[in-house]
Amino acid sequence: MTRLGYGEEIRRWRVARYCEHDRHLNAQLRDFTLMTAGSKAEGLTCLFESDRDILRTLNGVICVETGINLNTIPDDISVFWMDDTGVYPGHCILLLKRPARLLYTIINDALCEIGYGKLLLSSVLFIDECSRLATRHRLGTVETVLHERAGPALPETRGGILKLDYVYSIRCQCPSILHRWAVRPRHWPQSVVVQKVVSLGAYVTPTGFRESENKHIEWRICFNSGETELMNNLNETQANVYVLLKWILKEIIKPTNKEITSYVLKNIILWQAENTPQTEFHSRSLLHWLHDGLRGLRTAIEKKLLNYYMIPERNLMEACGLEDALKRKWIKDITEMIESGPNVILRLEKIRKAIVASPEPMLWFSKTRTELEMLNLEKMNRVTKCENENGEHDVPDFMLYALRKRQEEILREMMIRMLMEGCSINEFPKMFERINVW
Repeated sequence: MTRLGYGEEIRRWRVARYCEHDRHLNAQLRDFTLMTAGSKAEGLTCLFESDRDILRTLNGVICVETGINLNTIPDDISVFWMDDTGVYPGHCILLLKRPARLLYTIINDALCEIGYGKLLLSSVLFIDECSRLATRHRLGTVETVLHERAGPALPETRGGILKLDYVYSIRCQCPSILHRWAVRPRHWPQSVVVQKVVSLGAYVTPTGFRESENKHIEWRICFNSGETELMNNLNETQANVYVLLKWILKEIIKPTNKEITSYVLKNIILWQAENTPQTEFHSRSLLHWLHDGLRGLRTAIEKKLLNYYMIPERNLMEACGLEDALKRKWIKDITEMIESGPNVILRLEKIRKAIVASPEPMLWFSKTRTELEMLNLEKMNRVTKCENENGEHDVPDFMLYALRKRQEEILREMMIRMLMEGCSINEFPKMFERINVW
């Protein structure tokens, strides 16, 4: 796993680089606060291996549970009340409690009257306004393609290979939900991590429960910052189990309509960690916990039940669209994987190639792939930092020059090696992308 780019050292390094990039980007923003989420924030994917999930939180707006003292919230912040009456667990409706003197257009245009002088914030209208805002903002961006909305996410592709998923959100205060999570008996994480997760708070994103009649006005409660903190506190074995489960989902189970997502697997791993002493997760127990994760996934599919780690009352498999025929097939496939014992990992292409590859070329590939990814992330941060300091992209910078020069040297070495091994020169343009997907 280390040679394939999933070792503990490179994982921690990625986390630090994406956090740094978020800081540089937020220095340029006024109305939003940006945060990398998902696998990129957890350091568990290579550069172009998957989408980069970015949470854009609207500043100057907050939603709160009943009982929060509004006098503790500055007057220049609009306040919404989270009403969870009659909605599916983990969701709520936002009622305007106290508008700020200056109300964002994106908020004002998404408000709906419900009688008796009350206003609620429609999730559908909000995401529509965000989509229009994103379209206006991205029209002048070179080589940027905007894609169709996917749930609360607004996807786009830059330069043909960099895939971004923007999710707009509003920060919320829900101390009672976080308290119920914090006081659960557990083996993991440590109390200091629990308190940090509580302090990071929550968000609401504009998406309702799929089968709800009122999904156009419902919002989902999320804990992106807290979940990232939890995932970053998993040890190397737990992180590797999660990565292997994601590969199994993508290469073997192959859901076509997101009946099962990597988020389901993440919750299986979090429950596994909470209910088990941390000392039981070590390198020699990797396959044991991989099989345990597969059993958890099989149970979730069979019963169509998996409790959300932060709010157990919410069933992540509810309304997942899983048909009986597909359910039976996946149960059979997972059972066969469990019965195959250690050989289950040989069904994964990356693992097979790593085992079959000669030691010297594999080490060269691992070293080259890692260095290219590190150079790219460093260059990404340097470009953004130069923009902040100089306001221009093309101001000469020694560090940028050195990073680009080293990239060119590595790519030249790759090209020479490919030609010596009989590869066509036509294969070279896509090599850079492929090597960073591993």
